[in-house]
Amino acid sequence: MIREATKNDFEVIYELGLSLHPNYRIITDLDQIITNEINHLYVYEKNHEIIGFIHYTKLYNSVDLVDIVVKEEYRHQKVGTNLIDYMITNLSLEDKIYLEVNTHNQQALNLYQKFGFKIINIRKNYYGLDDAYVMERVIK
Repeated sequence: MIREATKNDFEVIYELGLSLHPNYRIITDLDQIITNEINHLYVYEKNHEIIGFIHYTKLYNSVDLVDIVVKEEYRHQKVGTNLIDYMITNLSLEDKIYLEVNTHNQQALNLYQKFGFKIINIRKNYYGLDDAYVMERVIK
């Protein structure tokens, strides 16, 4: 089940966020995210356990996929697919979605390409020594 995140979910989201960045708790203000109408934060629950989340921002017709995380033991079970599909379903036909992904993260690249994201640019050293692909998807 996918639902909007609440303050009760913060601890689990912060724990999951550690797989994105070791300082996720410090650099991410979940209180601000859930109270700001530009931000959208949803969790994926299975048997009352949060096993993933997606965070994106929407301003006018531009959407930035900020974070998507799935617990390691639930990967390859369509959780990430369902989260992205949920996001896309809630957007309008005029929206463009952007994201950055590590050029070495083949699993994420495969997932994004499955949804029609295309590489439009490269950001050198975006992740320390690693580059990032900037990807875009136009909803049609």
